[in-house]
Amino acid sequence: MKKAFLSTGLLIITLFVQGQILKKISDKVKNKVNATENKPVGDTAGVKKEEKNPVIETNKTDTTKKNEKAEPTVAGIKAYSKYDFVPGEKIIVFEDFMQDAVGDFPDKWNTNSAGETVTIEGKAGHWLKMTKHGVFMPDFIDSLPENFTLEFDLLVDQPANSWGIFPVLAQLENRDKIQDWRSSNNFFAVNILPGDANNGASYYERKKMGSLDQPPGIKINGFADLTRPVHVAMWRQKERLRVYLNEDKTWDVPKAISLEAKLNAFLLFVQLKGDWNFYVGNLRLATGAPDTRNKILKENKWVTHGILFDVNSDKIKPESYGSLKEMADIMKEFTDLKVKIVGHTDADGKDDTNLDLSKRRAASVKDMLAKEFGIDAGRMETDGKGESEPIDNNTTPAGKANNRRVEFIKI
Repeated sequence: MKKAFLSTGLLIITLFVQGQILKKISDKVKNKVNATENKPVGDTAGVKKEEKNPVIETNKTDTTKKNEKAEPTVAGIKAYSKYDFVPGEKIIVFEDFMQDAVGDFPDKWNTNSAGETVTIEGKAGHWLKMTKHGVFMPDFIDSLPENFTLEFDLLVDQPANSWGIFPVLAQLENRDKIQDWRSSNNFFAVNILPGDANNGASYYERKKMGSLDQPPGIKINGFADLTRPVHVAMWRQKERLRVYLNEDKTWDVPKAISLEAKLNAFLLFVQLKGDWNFYVGNLRLATGAPDTRNKILKENKWVTHGILFDVNSDKIKPESYGSLKEMADIMKEFTDLKVKIVGHTDADGKDDTNLDLSKRRAASVKDMLAKEFGIDAGRMETDGKGESEPIDNNTTPAGKANNRRVEFIKI
């Protein structure tokens, strides 16, 4: 009988305790519901406001994890098989920001925003970090001819699905008011939107003699790997403009720019607002239309600045494909043509190191033409001159860039 009473007592206590716990949980839920119901309409404290054109943000930690799972690979030379970009013959501007102290805004640039010179782990040289919404302009580009190529490398530290960056070619009425570029009578602006998961986009705006046009956009996927710079190349031939993002010809617009336009500025317009940063480096402007056939067949030598290498290396960069294909096509057409490939460097570093590097780079070009393009290796010789035969000064970035070259000499 005592055992029965004891068991009954324990059961009553257990039920009482459980009832108290359930009551507390119920009270908490009621309190939360009441707090929501009693919140006045329009009270947005602690709630992020939705913008008119919202930026779809991606958590940085999650983005890193996605990138690690994706295991992206760097595009090789074969990925550029349709890449037909060939840079101009003479480099007139080369900007690597090496003359600017880290932490300072570049001395020869203008902005209505904010930025600084930085280094990036694993990437050569200095970079301009653009930290806020606004316009950035290199003061030293004040005239753009009818035929030119303009290239630069672009990085962004996280995807963005609503705002991007515009490389702009413009005819500014007042170069001191760079924020007014859209009021110019002539401009061509390409929006680059680095979305995540191969979900980026691009569109362009153009104004020709005051008439504005904005065709529909397209998808892009160049920013799938945020650790890899996207190589942006713009090629103007009179009215025609081609824009490349890495190996993809993103835009080819036959009537992009009016022949009456007097383009006098290159701008970078950063749309993003918030915790995003764009980085630009290795800006290069070259003039002159490439004429490979005439140079090699009639003048017996073609000098190219379009075959690029990793820093202090003989590894050819994929964006060199267009220039390599130019020579390969000619050698396939003229099967008796033989050439000597000669590498050249600038004067930075030791003489013997540069000489060795130039020889190895020439050998890499020969190897690439033989293996990737099927050119008989017996038709090609190689040599290297190091820094011993400059064609420009070695005191300016543009001069050094001109001296870094590959020559094909008819033999």
